[in-house]
Amino acid sequence: MLYDIVIFSLFRTDNPYSSISLSMAKELARTTRVFYVNHPYSFKDILTGWLSGNRILRSRLPDLLRGRPRYEALPEIPDNFVALQPPPTWPVNWLPKGVVYDFFQRINNRIVLRAIRRLLRDHRVHRYVYINCYDPFFAGVLPPEMGAVKSIYHCIDDISQDPYTAKHGEDLENAAICAADLTLVTSGRLFQLKSRLSGRIAPFFNAADVSLFETALTESYPRPAELEGHNGKVIGFIGNLDSQRIDYPLLKRTALAHPGKTLLLVGPVNSKEPHAIGLDKLPNVVMTGSRKLSELPALLQHMDIALIPFRCNKLTESIYPLKINEYLAAGKPVVTTSFSADIRRFSGLVYLAASHDDFLEQIEASLRENDPALREKRSAFARQNSWPARILELRELIDVYSGIEPALQYEENERA
Repeated sequence: MLYDIVIFSLFRTDNPYSSISLSMAKELARTTRVFYVNHPYSFKDILTGWLSGNRILRSRLPDLLRGRPRYEALPEIPDNFVALQPPPTWPVNWLPKGVVYDFFQRINNRIVLRAIRRLLRDHRVHRYVYINCYDPFFAGVLPPEMGAVKSIYHCIDDISQDPYTAKHGEDLENAAICAADLTLVTSGRLFQLKSRLSGRIAPFFNAADVSLFETALTESYPRPAELEGHNGKVIGFIGNLDSQRIDYPLLKRTALAHPGKTLLLVGPVNSKEPHAIGLDKLPNVVMTGSRKLSELPALLQHMDIALIPFRCNKLTESIYPLKINEYLAAGKPVVTTSFSADIRRFSGLVYLAASHDDFLEQIEASLRENDPALREKRSAFARQNSWPARILELRELIDVYSGIEPALQYEENERA
């Protein structure tokens, strides 16, 4: 029986960096109708977004202020894809645990569920699998009467390690995992943590748009404008420059140890620490801000090595980084801290560092590397972790936990 996919995600379609849920949706939409429900704006988000000049929020504002669901399309997913922006919700995370928070959380949840019900009705969605991607604050699982074949919760980080999300999110996530038909976890450590809550847990590691990032090996891109005036080798990082994962003192030591090279940091800056320690003032440091996914291969091609400069803490020990397979698909030498058991499984493909001093030594070793066979080995490994390969795994998991036939096989049978 053919089924559709409904994904409710913390990461909106206009997310400024690579999104796991949007990458999944793009691949699923090749064979299946996908309905992608964005995380709702709170009324506070609307006010702050308006004052900051958020262009996308302003375009959504007429529908948001009228409390209407808004359907959107994406040019990068032209077929089988509809995005839904739900009406706004109340900002309640500041409230302490208790009956007042529970009351308003139920109101917010009803707002989101009402929008999903309307989506199902408007688009005649009858048989579908529901996936909540790391947003337990709303519709962690769907009530049985909404008719989902299966409700899946997708856990991608240790929610207890962020003070904001942990305040209420840990309890809500645990409840979602207990109620879900299946929980997907993106790392071995998360599997250990969440298996205590449910026996319906399956590893589902992050993947990459390998065909896109392999163009760094096959195409010839012009030198990026961001590197104008910067000669010599380039040491790079691509990702969210946040306050919890990134080891900024380590990045500063890297830049100071290599004054004749450029430290290129690609991604949105969501931390005050780079400015506080003067990282952004160093003459050989270039910070590009957010870049579209399609722009990343050109930037990566002009990096001599790529970094994963993560801190070693309870949050990062649960991370299988999205960027590792992007780097490997481009054949790049990767220098990384030894922050998790999952990253240590890449030993032999990456340069693992046990300390700051070791990290600097591994950078020196990686810059001396000149091994075409190793580049091909990295790229071949990344192809095993592409989104097409990962979505095949997802369909198999859905089969095991639901007993229904996926759309891909249905369509193949129809053609036969």
